[in-house]
Order: sequence, then C-alpha cells, then structure tokens
Amino acid sequence: MAKLKPEDIAFNKKTALRIKELRLRANLSQSKFAETHFIDRQMISRWENINDQRGVSIHTINRFCKMINISLKEFFDSDAFL
Repeated sequence: MAKLKPEDIAFNKKTALRIKELRLRANLSQSKFAETHFIDRQMISRWENINDQRGVSIHTINRFCKMINISLKEFFDSDAFL
C-alpha cells in the first residue's frame, strides 16, 4: 500500500470523526448502533478509528448515510470538510 499524503490522512480522520459525531447525535452507543442496523460493532469501531490508514470507502459512507437517513451531501456538509 502506498504511503498516504498528509492531506489524505487528515481527510480520513475527518471522515471518522464525522461518522462518530452523527452516531452520537442519534444518541446511540457503538453497540446499540450496530444492533439496530444488524452489523458488527467492530465495523463501527473501524469506521470511527482515526488511526486507520485505510480510511472508509465512499460506499461505506453511503451505506452509513442510508442507515441514519441522510444524503451524502448532508454527510459532507460540515465545517470539518471546508
């Protein structure tokens, strides 16, 4: 795997933090979110891991958005991504 550029690492971190922010806004723990959406809790943990060099794919972000009933536009419409 090629070494990520600092801006790519920063984007991955912003994405992970946004997922966590939106999950917390729904007032759900990782375990409860996973249970509610029939996924493994470790999957949520990985999505929110700011140290994961792989980051989250756009497909995963889209899946997450559908789970919490928002659009991709709403996901990225955050000061974090300006």
